[in-house]
Amino acid sequence: MSATKPDPKALRNALGTFTTGVTIITTRASDGTPVGLTANSFNSVSLEPPLVLWSLAKTAMSLPVFTEAEHWNVHVLSMDQQDLSNRFASKGEDKFKDLALDQGVTSAPLIGQCSARFQCKTAFVHDGGDHIIFIGEVLDFDHSTLPPLAFQCGQYALTARKPWEGVQLSQSEEPLDCNYNEDLLGYLLGRAHFQMMQGMQKELARFDLSPAHFFAVSVLAIQGGIDLTSLNAHIEYTGQSLDENQMAQLVHSGLVTCIGEKYALTDKGHQASLGQIAQAKAIEDDLVDEIGRGDVTALKLLLKRLIRQTDPGLPDLWSDAVRGAKHD
Repeated sequence: MSATKPDPKALRNALGTFTTGVTIITTRASDGTPVGLTANSFNSVSLEPPLVLWSLAKTAMSLPVFTEAEHWNVHVLSMDQQDLSNRFASKGEDKFKDLALDQGVTSAPLIGQCSARFQCKTAFVHDGGDHIIFIGEVLDFDHSTLPPLAFQCGQYALTARKPWEGVQLSQSEEPLDCNYNEDLLGYLLGRAHFQMMQGMQKELARFDLSPAHFFAVSVLAIQGGIDLTSLNAHIEYTGQSLDENQMAQLVHSGLVTCIGEKYALTDKGHQASLGQIAQAKAIEDDLVDEIGRGDVTALKLLLKRLIRQTDPGLPDLWSDAVRGAKHD
């Protein structure tokens, strides 16, 4: 009794659920021409001796070059190298144009700014169905702290580390008989926001800014020369709004000027805004140091998706309207 042959498309989709890294494999043709391609079939084989493998489709135009090559390099791409991955996955493009290369232990091209790099010598070449499997001996390697680029279900992904012990905010071992718990997304987003804003309080106090004033200065740093209605339209999602008296306070403080019905930051206002941005970036840098750049980047991406999904139709703060207009 023979087994039913799996549907290729369904099999590809099932295999795609396995999250992998993204690599670029490089070598040189016999005439010295650099050759490279994007692959996610890379894997480790052995530590002693140090062996790694990757596979290449038999239909690939570069197959003869890699089959004949003695040396090749594997580059585990960092999360900032998605464009490079796309370049090396494309056909008919000078993939190495304007690409700075490092000096390696062999003549195979060595790309910089990767999460890890493995410089290899071909050890074995095996037939693997519709692919050829290359096994290489690692001659040299290096790695960095740059978070890796991932690939899952046919699209790029970012990795976020999951601690073995999990993360629990409450010290209570027994869950309360209450529907309001620490896993509510709204609670987590709100608490994270206000705890991070605690680090901004000193900077805001320096200019005696209320939360509503802070939002106004932030908007005017991007969209200068707008009226009060337009300004409030940008901050209504915060539950804050400003009236003419509150704007008059900002004008009196020297942070904002008003010409007609249009508000804009003064030089002092721009300096205050720059100080706030510097403080916000310092808070973010501390967070990166604590939980890692990859996790922070993944968090930003998820937050952008959440914001887009819940957007009530706010005006685009970064549109091409009057940007950063300033009047003294």
